[in-house]
Amino acid sequence: MSRADRQVLGHETGAISPEKVRAREYTKQAAIVISASLFVALCAQVTLPLPFTPVPLTLQNFGVLAVGLLLGSRRGFAALALYLVEGAVGLPVFSPSLVLGVGIARILGPTGGFLLAYPLVAFIAGYIYEHSSRRFAWALVSAVVAELLLFASGLGWLAVLTHSISLALKFGLYWFVFAEVIKVLMAAGVAARWHQRTSD
Repeated sequence: MSRADRQVLGHETGAISPEKVRAREYTKQAAIVISASLFVALCAQVTLPLPFTPVPLTLQNFGVLAVGLLLGSRRGFAALALYLVEGAVGLPVFSPSLVLGVGIARILGPTGGFLLAYPLVAFIAGYIYEHSSRRFAWALVSAVVAELLLFASGLGWLAVLTHSISLALKFGLYWFVFAEVIKVLMAAGVAARWHQRTSD
């Protein structure tokens, strides 16, 4: 039977061709990745500028960790890479700020080290978690390791810009430790709860 005959037969019997199945799956995955990038953008709008540092307090990091843990390494990386592209072209996806600028200027500014690390942070969180038992403890470990990478990148970038490690720590770490602990716990809790529900 030729391919054309199989397609006709499949059409007549109501069967869905493998090509259509793949196309639907690609569309579904693309929609998930786009939605995840917009979720991070929404989290970024919840922000509190601090007068003593150019780095704002924002829910953005929670969104990055949650996306990585929930979507896994590959889709998490794709979602955050897309997020950076959206921001680079000027879409209002970064935390609002009159000081830090928009687009490429924001990525090259004081918070650039954090932003540029986002795809890798989501990848690391997702990779560790998807190769674990998916319990809360593993979600927490995954989020903490990813968070350490995030701050290593962010503080390293600030140290280059300020030419001072002490200023980098002052601007990018001391004021955020407590809030970041809460975000890590929240992201780990959401991921573990979601996995528990979907695996029941």
